[in-house]
Amino acid sequence: MYDRILVPTDGSETAEKAIDHALDTAETCGAEVHALYVVDTDSMSLSLGAEQLDRIEQGQYDQMDDVRERAESATGYVADRASERGIVAVEHVSAGKPHAMIAEYVEDNDIDLVVMGSQGRSGIRRALLGSVTERTLRSTRVPVLVVDARGE
Repeated sequence: MYDRILVPTDGSETAEKAIDHALDTAETCGAEVHALYVVDTDSMSLSLGAEQLDRIEQGQYDQMDDVRERAESATGYVADRASERGIVAVEHVSAGKPHAMIAEYVEDNDIDLVVMGSQGRSGIRRALLGSVTERTLRSTRVPVLVVDARGE
């Protein structure tokens, strides 16, 4: 049913809950798991200078130790957990708007399923902050399994 499952991760507890579901599904289907970390250039533009932001958008985040470490830690966590279960894992880091980069990765890598977490925000916080999960649902044509991080 599914051959390639994408799990976008930022290293948060919300992402970890989605990772568990992605690995369970991959194990059941014999699928490989793709771990994607997106450096959110919109949110970073507020704290970085133009030169640093340009480097990130060109994929040169390696020179920025903290960004590189977060990305490697987040995707490495998925790869390690997958390896423990005998699941093939692919790690990838990109930069841009998270929902757009997720949709692009889905298309470029023939992904069958996206598994991602949601904080379950509502009301004004959701309206002001937006939702990467919600935008991803509208940006891709493959099924998206949304894992509610509030529940067990």
